[in-house]
Order: sequence, then structure tokens, then C-alpha cells
Amino acid sequence: MSKTTEHKEGQATVIIHYKTGKTLADGSHPFVIRITKNRKHLTRYTGISLHPKYWNAEKKEIRRSYPGDAKALWRKLEKKAKDYEEAAGALAEADEEHEAAAVLAKVSEQRKATRRVKLLAYVAELVAAQEAAGQLGNARVYRQTGTDLGRFILDEYGTDDISFNQVTVSFCHEWEQTMRAAGAEDTTLSVRFRTLRAVLNKAIAVGVAKPEHYPFARNRAEQHKYSVSKFDLSTRKRALPREELRKLEQLQPTISRQRLAKDAFLFSFYCGGINFVDLAQLRWRDVSGTAAGTGYPERLEYVRQKTGGKFSLKLLAPAAAILASYAPTTRATSESYVFPFLDLARHTTAAKRLVRLQNVLGWVNKSLKLLGEQAGISTPLTTYVARHSFATTLKLAGTNTAVISQAMGHKSEAVTGVYLDSFGSELVDEAFEGLL
Repeated sequence: MSKTTEHKEGQATVIIHYKTGKTLADGSHPFVIRITKNRKHLTRYTGISLHPKYWNAEKKEIRRSYPGDAKALWRKLEKKAKDYEEAAGALAEADEEHEAAAVLAKVSEQRKATRRVKLLAYVAELVAAQEAAGQLGNARVYRQTGTDLGRFILDEYGTDDISFNQVTVSFCHEWEQTMRAAGAEDTTLSVRFRTLRAVLNKAIAVGVAKPEHYPFARNRAEQHKYSVSKFDLSTRKRALPREELRKLEQLQPTISRQRLAKDAFLFSFYCGGINFVDLAQLRWRDVSGTAAGTGYPERLEYVRQKTGGKFSLKLLAPAAAILASYAPTTRATSESYVFPFLDLARHTTAAKRLVRLQNVLGWVNKSLKLLGEQAGISTPLTTYVARHSFATTLKLAGTNTAVISQAMGHKSEAVTGVYLDSFGSELVDEAFEGLL
């Protein structure tokens, strides 16, 4: 009985070929890309030719006597061949039977897509996809970046969109200067350029932008490119010294909004610097346990909106007391929100919740600034100050940076991310004791 083997589609070969069979008017011969599959050949002209006296037929290379830059010319040919090699590899990986013509068709399709999709149009596609996935915070950042880019492109280029290859190092510097002239600070600039960088990375990944046009520096060797890390994002002054936090704790606001703002700030500080968006969406189902003696809840478990990370942490006495104070008025069911920022009946969709929280955050931060002035605190208070103060207080207490990173859910801690999962809840709980 004959044996059968599973079919595996082979990859077409792609070579740079010096076509001596065709002579151009100046006596040169053209270079072509030759694609071979199943013993059938197809060629595509590169638009590059060379006089035969500069071609070494034996070694199949450009002679040193060539008056121009022979290496640069060959790199240009290799760059043209690369598109066909990648298309051939993709078709072979898909394991579908095909001929050489399919490689040409795939390259043509990719080139049309590159020409068709422009920068702002692609940003709009990403925003739509993020909104469909419920990533409303990211969608808002991308939309704002697109709006700022659109304004700049219209003013500088007189058009409503540009191709990806126009996003050069010079483009980035000009956009930065324009935004600085309009009053943008480093924090805003950092967000805008990190978003633009992410857009380009995504565009390159799906093949609608070319990596050779990438304007951002990836390492020290690319110092001639645009660096996003240059922006001054120092937040040293945002950390609240422990003695000043005590001043805030001692305040007794009589205005309900100020009292709620104070409680949100302190709860964030004592609960791992929990982000305001996550804090405002905490529900009573996220709270568990009953402490002996006080009857206060013992643990908080929630999922961070931004990263999807799961958090489980011990409720320190100040945080537990804050929760207990809201239980009589907000704990109708386990689905009820802990803090009265959102309404189950009114804010029924992610979009409505996002709009509401954007509005709420404004008056919360305004209230915190007033409270800070009343308490004689020099640092302007915001919800972010609570998060940063949490990290700084633990660091000053000698807590390992990796433990702090895990407690805060720092997704950007790439170096420590590999081993952060090894820290158990007990170790994080113990670190939190340094806040008291």
C-alpha cells in the first residue's frame, strides 16, 4: 500500500535578476524581481537599470568601478524584493495552494491598502474599534489626539489628511512647536506623542504603514529620531508628605461635595492608590469580610478598568471606616455603587458612565484644592496626588519597588513584570501597613 503525506504548500522563491535579455535605450539592462513557484516564473520591473560594464555576471554583483554608491543601489533593490518575499511567506504560512501570480496580487493589494489608508482615517478606525470594545477611555485619548493632529495638518499642509510616510521626524518637531505655542505642557505633549507612536506601531503591524518611515527613536543608536522620553513628567512635587496628609484627615468639611472628595482621596491613598475611575465604580459586591470588634469590611477585590488587572487587598482601618460610613445610604443591594458618584438607574451604559465621571472628576479636584488650602497644604490636591502619595509613602518606608508596582497595577513596569506575580496577597497586605 502506498503511503500518503499531508500536503504542505511551499513558498515561492524571490530573487533580484539582472535581465540581460532586454536592453534599454541607454544600453543598460533592467533589474527585475523574479518570482518562481511550481517551476513557473513571473517578473516585475523595479525601475532600476545598470550598464553591463558595471555588472559582474560571474559573482552577480555590482562592480566596484560603478561611479555611484553600489551598496545603496543594492539595498534599494533588496528593499523592493522584500515586499514580495514577505507576501510569499504569508501565502506559504496560510498553506493554501497558489501560483506565483498570487504573490504579485498580494503585494499589489498591500500597496493599494497603504496608499488608501491615511493617518487621520486610521486614527478614526482605531477610535471606532475601541468604542465597540468598550475601551472608552482609550477612545477618548485617541480622538483628542486625532483632533489636535487634524488641526495642525489643516493649518500646515492645507489638507484634511496625510499619508503615513509624511509623519517624519520633522513633522513631529513642527507639531510639538505648534502645540507649545498654544500653551501645551509636557504632560499633554507626552500623551499626544505616545498616542501617535502607538497609532504608527499599529499601522505598521497591520501593513498599512512602512517601518522605514518610522520617526520615533527605539534606542540610543537612533538619537537622530524623535524621542518621546524627553518630556519632563517629573511628579516629585505631587507626592503629599505624611504629616500633610494628617492635616487633611483632621478636616471636617460641612459641604457634602467636599466631604465626598476628601473621603475619595483618603480611600485612594489607603487602598493602593486606586484610580478614581475604578474607585467611583466600586460596588458593594467588591467588598467582603467583617472585622471582629468594628464590624467593618475586611477586603476589597476589583478589576482595574484600564488594564483588566485583578486586585485583592486588605482594607486598612481608615479605608474600612470610610466604607462603613457610606453603607447606610448607598448599600441597597450588592450591585449598588459604594460611593454616590454614579446612579444605577441613570448611568446604564459605559458611555454614560464615562461622561458622568469626567464631569464628576472636575468638581472633585476643585473641592480637593479648596480643602488643601483650608488645611494649609502646599501641594495642590488632585485625585492623582493620592495615588502618587501612596507609592511615595511606601517607598520611603523601605517597601520593595516591585511590590509597590504590583499593588498599583503598573502595566508599564516591563522589567519587573516578569516576577511581580510571585508576590502573594499577604506580602502586599504587609506593605500596606507602612501607610499607617
